[in-house]
Amino acid sequence: MQFWKYQGTGNDFILVDQRSHLWIRRNDTEHIARLCDRHFGIGADGLILLNTHPVRDFEMVYFNADGRESTFCGNGGRCIVAFAYRLGIRRERYTFIAADGEHEARLFISDVPRRFWVELRMRDVGPMAPCANPISGEKGFVVNTGSPHYIEWVDNLKGRNVSEEGRRVRYAECFQPGGVNVNFVELDPEGIGLRTYERGVEAETLACGTGVTAAALAWHVRVQLPPGTYEVPVFARGGTLRVRFTATASGYTDIWLCGPAEEVFSGEIDVP
Repeated sequence: MQFWKYQGTGNDFILVDQRSHLWIRRNDTEHIARLCDRHFGIGADGLILLNTHPVRDFEMVYFNADGRESTFCGNGGRCIVAFAYRLGIRRERYTFIAADGEHEARLFISDVPRRFWVELRMRDVGPMAPCANPISGEKGFVVNTGSPHYIEWVDNLKGRNVSEEGRRVRYAECFQPGGVNVNFVELDPEGIGLRTYERGVEAETLACGTGVTAAALAWHVRVQLPPGTYEVPVFARGGTLRVRFTATASGYTDIWLCGPAEEVFSGEIDVP
């Protein structure tokens, strides 16, 4: 099986073209987990299938590193658009289907080979729902930006033990059975800083696209701005992304997750 490895601000994925051959089935959980294993496989935060679709440019099917099919992945969505371009699918605007519905994207070629800037339209989002941290009692928010996220504002983001604190919240009873992604966010003079514990990966990742989006919307609530259009730089451990959105009285619309997507390498691996 031929595969490609892509990363978006350090969030890395295995990409597989399934337009002409069914290499991986949705229930191949153990096989997918093995491919994503950083010691025994290729290594990645997740695996993405590019499938044909009857009316859109393609279908995106996303699996977490644990091998289970999951909800939408924002950075994965940006990477699959760059992958589609690599495969010869060339559009001014891409449209594709993912777990949370239809998405639109724009791709811009950079001066760096195999590196692109991709702007991905996310789903509309309703108002932020207040939610206390079930472990510490600290005030936070929950929001679904294609995947469910818990957001908590903190000081000293750099010194947080995200793996330990995030795991406790992710597995808290109130978020079961599916669990939740956990984001710790800090105000920055030029935007916001973010660290995320991702369910399915079961560890802190260098970036999380749906988490970045959720944090940017939470920023709008935190700084108490009126309805309008805003763009927020979000500084993840793996790099900087930008989120552009329009805030209304009933939620958020026209949300765009913008950042780099890069082909790292490609290869072949035996499949069972």
